[in-house]
Amino acid sequence: MKQLLKYKYFLLLHLVVLIFGFTAILGKLIILDSQNIVWYRMLIASISIFIYLIIRKINYKISLQGLLKTLGIGVIIAAHWILFFEAIKQSNVSITLAALSSASMFTALIEPIFFKRKIYFYELILGALVTLGLYFIFRFETAQWLGITLAILSAFLASLFTVLNGKMITKYPSNLISLYELFGGFIAISIYFIFSENLLLSSFKMNLSDFIYLMILGIICTAFAFVASVEVMKELSPFTVSLSINLEPVYGIILAYILFGEEEKMSTGFYFGAIMILFSIGLNMFFKKLRKRKK
Repeated sequence: MKQLLKYKYFLLLHLVVLIFGFTAILGKLIILDSQNIVWYRMLIASISIFIYLIIRKINYKISLQGLLKTLGIGVIIAAHWILFFEAIKQSNVSITLAALSSASMFTALIEPIFFKRKIYFYELILGALVTLGLYFIFRFETAQWLGITLAILSAFLASLFTVLNGKMITKYPSNLISLYELFGGFIAISIYFIFSENLLLSSFKMNLSDFIYLMILGIICTAFAFVASVEVMKELSPFTVSLSINLEPVYGIILAYILFGEEEKMSTGFYFGAIMILFSIGLNMFFKKLRKRKK
């Protein structure tokens, strides 16, 4: 029975990873501007998680210090998502997801600073391998330089808020962190819209398909995926969860090729660079597991 439950959670985890990969597909399908997509996403997701907390009778109160910190990290998440969706619009799903995989390299460099630990030698080697992979992608997809650059910047912000959340999770429940981070990002974009000279109500108008895609993005790809990713931690180890989530670019690229066909077909050099990045991620997880066993 215990083993059957573990398989159930393992399948749920891979469903979550598949959903994460599908997020990039929705970014390409929705015709709204990137900042509008993220504004709607954070609004829908924060409302959904708030309703979830109410239904489960979970206390959503947080200290003032925790509130300010989570709202601030939410701004970083909002910027990360805006760059992510804009990278898709400037290039395509495959390039964005491959370049976004470089987040593991940035995390390896940023994490020692925040957690005051030494940088391990293998992290530098794997960081160099990721850099080489990005070089191949740039080298063979020169025309997509803007999308690649935006995706790399998005990856840096992803690693930054991941490390910051690593410190927050020791003090506050994960559901409250997500609720207030999403709401913080929503507030930040709203303030930008208010003071932006290009603010037009017409830019918020959407057709029926965009409305459906945004609801899927906000409820399923954000709120549900978050709750489910927390749920699987009850039975699966952090290593298993982290390793599986790193499959997001693989699932996303496969989905993009199935749905968009030749439009997502890239050069041999691109796939070589992408494989190098994914290989380095796998090695990073292996070395972390090995180091943990030695301890």
